[in-house]
Amino acid sequence: MSKLISATDVSKGYNVGPHKVGVLNGVNLNIYPSQHVAIMGVSGSGKSTLLHCLGGLESPDEGVINLFGRSFSLLSPLQRGQLRNRHIGFIYQFHHLLHEFTVRENVAMPLLIRGDNVASAGAQSLAILERVGLGHRTNHKPSELSGGERQRCAIARALVTNPSCIFADEPTGNLDSKSAENIYELMLEMTKEQGTSLIIVTHDHELAKRMDTVMELKNGTLKEIT
Repeated sequence: MSKLISATDVSKGYNVGPHKVGVLNGVNLNIYPSQHVAIMGVSGSGKSTLLHCLGGLESPDEGVINLFGRSFSLLSPLQRGQLRNRHIGFIYQFHHLLHEFTVRENVAMPLLIRGDNVASAGAQSLAILERVGLGHRTNHKPSELSGGERQRCAIARALVTNPSCIFADEPTGNLDSKSAENIYELMLEMTKEQGTSLIIVTHDHELAKRMDTVMELKNGTLKEIT
C-alpha cells in the first residue's frame, strides 16, 4: 500500500535563551490511507510539534516529510498551503472558529479559500453540518454554541473538503467525559466513512485502544506500543 505521509529522520528543536532544546530526535513514521493512529506521551514531549511538522505548519531542522511523495521542504509557502487545503484537516483542543462568522460560514471557509463558488460551498457546508447534528444551528455564531457543539463544528470544517488525513490535537481536552465520548465517536465514524486517515494526539488510553496503531513519543523518539 502506498504511503500517504512519511517522516524520515525528523529532528526539531527550539532556541530557549542561549540554548537549543531538542524536541524531536530522528523520528520516523509512515501513515497509510484510512489508517487511524494515536500518538501518546507526557505533556511537553513534542506531540504537537510533530503534528505541525507532519502537516507542513512547521519545518523540521533535519529530516524529510513527504505527502503523496512530495517533500514539504521543496514546496513554496503557497504550495504548502494549497496541499494542506486539499489533503489535510486540523482539529485542535481549542476550536479556533471565527467568532464574527456563522457556523455555516466557518465550515464553508476552507472551500471558499480553495476557490469553490459560494453556492457550492454553502451547500456542502450545510450537508456536513446536518451530518454532525448541527443542521439547526447553521446561522448561529460560535459564541451561541456549547463546547461540544463548537467541536462538532470544528470537525465539520476539517472534513468538509474530504481530506486525505485529519490531525487532531487533544480535540476533547476542554470537554466533559460524555461530550468527549460523543466527539470521539463522531470523529471515528466520519473518518471511517470518508476513508480518511486520522492521527490523534491524546492522553486517553481508552480512545487509543480503538485506533489501528498506538505510538508513544518519549525523549524525542517515536515508537509503536505493542
